[in-house]
Amino acid sequence: MLKVHRPTRISLVIRHAAACAAAAVLCVSTTTANADSFGKSDAGVRFHGGDEIILQGFHWNVVRTAENNWYNILQSKAQQISDDGFTAIWMPVPWRDNSSWQASSDTRFGGEGYFWADMDKNSRYGGDGQLKQAASALKNKGVKVIYDIVPNHHDRGHSNDSLNFPSGQGYYRSDCSSCDDGDPFMDGGSDFSTAHPDVYDLFKNELVNLRTNYSAGGFRFDFVRGYAPERINAWMSASLDSGYCVGELWKGPSEFPSWDWRHSASWQEILKDFTDNSDCSVFDFALKERMQNGSISDWRYGLNGNPSAQWREVAVTFVDNHDTGYSPGPLGGQHHWALPDWKRKLAYAYILSSPGTPVVYWPHMYDWGMRDFIRNLIQLRKSAGVKAYSGVQFHNGFSGLVGTTSGSNGKLLFAIDSNFSAPNQVAGGSWSLAVNEDNGRIRIWRQ
Repeated sequence: MLKVHRPTRISLVIRHAAACAAAAVLCVSTTTANADSFGKSDAGVRFHGGDEIILQGFHWNVVRTAENNWYNILQSKAQQISDDGFTAIWMPVPWRDNSSWQASSDTRFGGEGYFWADMDKNSRYGGDGQLKQAASALKNKGVKVIYDIVPNHHDRGHSNDSLNFPSGQGYYRSDCSSCDDGDPFMDGGSDFSTAHPDVYDLFKNELVNLRTNYSAGGFRFDFVRGYAPERINAWMSASLDSGYCVGELWKGPSEFPSWDWRHSASWQEILKDFTDNSDCSVFDFALKERMQNGSISDWRYGLNGNPSAQWREVAVTFVDNHDTGYSPGPLGGQHHWALPDWKRKLAYAYILSSPGTPVVYWPHMYDWGMRDFIRNLIQLRKSAGVKAYSGVQFHNGFSGLVGTTSGSNGKLLFAIDSNFSAPNQVAGGSWSLAVNEDNGRIRIWRQ
């Protein structure tokens, strides 16, 4: 979706930090979740055992650089995506989008799915049949298909659309002053009121359709600040209760009104509150905020580094995506909150060697020469058995970020942009250097 501004730059305040600051390592819980790898965590979160490694299977300009052909490309690369270690793929919005808007004097954006017209599957990514074939091919290679779901941002009023709810009857936010339960997207004029029974059923039935006919194994919910998290839980319960789900909650504390408890909360607390009410995982914007605004040492304060396993297990970590980062093609896409280039490999080394569920952005993997580096990290993560809820210790007394992640089959000790020299400085036992990149700025040992 199109962001109209980026979050305010604020310092992340983690309430446990003061208690742990004097310790040699950041406080960590040793509790781990015992979860069905195809179901929920002990806390009821739909995270599939915490061992997913997700590929974002598109970028902002795909509908221009590979118009009407993207599903064919995904089908042709299904084996490679599986071989590269991905267990799931985040697919673009599957619905028809006829929108168009001027991005510059000679470039028009639109058609990406985030201002959709109806639920027809013939989109600018490809045709209905091509989508089915691509999704089936990916599923058959063991790659879970996660569709992007956009309950808001409906482009109203096209005469040829199959979806035309009348105005003035409570179907849209603009129908009344209090008939929706979230933030408006831009002026709110195209936002559905998802609490309306007919609108609720529209999305519930579509999720069932995607599960039944389009190989869906889970859903990514867009702009969840626009509707109640309890509605997501209800949709999942009714359509794919054992499926994977993740919400995009991009809203910092300062964006909440002064009377709201979240105004003085941390990014982590806001994200965890969403997961408590949706039973879904959530993109780790607490980590993204620190990557953008803090030092590399501050990356420990993402949701994925929380002392509680129940907080780490819901964190979906990422470096950039179609909204925040650059994309191949016109104007470099949206890049509303892009990570500086020099941090990119460092950030992937961290999210792939630490807790949380990592997401890799397509251009980083397949367009911009990082495939071998990322593939190596994925294999290392899997070999050590690192899960979303795995234990992590952050070691103080060094520059940069140094920590140890304890997987089910071994440990990874990472040193990122650090003067740390050898594992025996913090741990005993035998360690082997598995990654040494960027002139030593990225080093990971395996035990």
